[in-house]
Amino acid sequence: MKVAASAVANTVNTYSIISDKNISEEAMANSVINSQKINNKGIKVDPNRSAPIGLFDSGIGGLSVYLHLAQQLPNERYIYYADTLHVPYGNRDSDDIKTLTLTAIEWLYQQGCKLIVIACNSASAHALETARQYYPQLPIVGLVPALKPAVLASKNRHVAVLATKATLNGTLLNDVIVNVASPSSTKVTKYFDPQLVPWVESGMPENSETAQNLRQQLQVFAKDGIDQLVLGCTHYPFFKNFVTQEIKAQKLSMQVVDSGQAIAERVKQLLISNHLSAMPLSSLDKNVLATGFTSKNARPPLVFYATKYDTSLDMLLPRLLGKQTSLQYYAYPEC
Repeated sequence: MKVAASAVANTVNTYSIISDKNISEEAMANSVINSQKINNKGIKVDPNRSAPIGLFDSGIGGLSVYLHLAQQLPNERYIYYADTLHVPYGNRDSDDIKTLTLTAIEWLYQQGCKLIVIACNSASAHALETARQYYPQLPIVGLVPALKPAVLASKNRHVAVLATKATLNGTLLNDVIVNVASPSSTKVTKYFDPQLVPWVESGMPENSETAQNLRQQLQVFAKDGIDQLVLGCTHYPFFKNFVTQEIKAQKLSMQVVDSGQAIAERVKQLLISNHLSAMPLSSLDKNVLATGFTSKNARPPLVFYATKYDTSLDMLLPRLLGKQTSLQYYAYPEC
């Protein structure tokens, strides 16, 4: 695939949608922080501290992980690859997920990423180990639903995991069930609703049928004695507030858990142990600061790539990321 864009995005609290197919390499290069050059061979970056962290998801769900990372590691640069052409992954077979995941990781690797987060539970469940075998020199962090802390916190010994079919059937989750839940006599209820990811992608309208089904399912969980609810898909933390508000409104005794915080802590540990942590902005030279990073900026802009442009992203991305996130958004033409 060739990157497509037509102009350089504004890096100061601006959401720029760039989808023209006739981008020059010079324009794309200028859009990348620290004046790193993008070409067919990838970005020429410092292989250590100044390189970006790559994130990959089948859609926009992994942005929930990005927000945790940006909060804990505000000096880092991030490149996000959204495979919107093939979303969702949850209903795909294992071989298909592996192929798509390796394609995404190769692309991020070519951009010079120093660490990659597979911010997709389905991709992690079926392709994490394969990816690590293909890229042994590259730290790759995968996601697993936060079942372990939920099991440890459960008083009723009954927890529920909301996730895609691929995640619920994957080895990562089921290993935790066998090794953590079962020995503690904790029952794990798996729940899958194919409409939840599309609901998030459409902006989570609260008057929709999916929202009503979720409200009713919370009542079912409560009647079954479930006291810990694990959000096992990266899309799901975006409706965490909706769920917690419903739990409060219905006076249910249930806690909601997601894994974004733990993933951010793991990435931080890996960066420190491998001496890859970015330098504080105040310590960067004038040439770097001239590219748009200043100590006054809340955080470096997120560079966002989509394999398929969708007009709904124009409004959805600012809503999910918040006003404090600067965004450079590029879309591929369909291949």
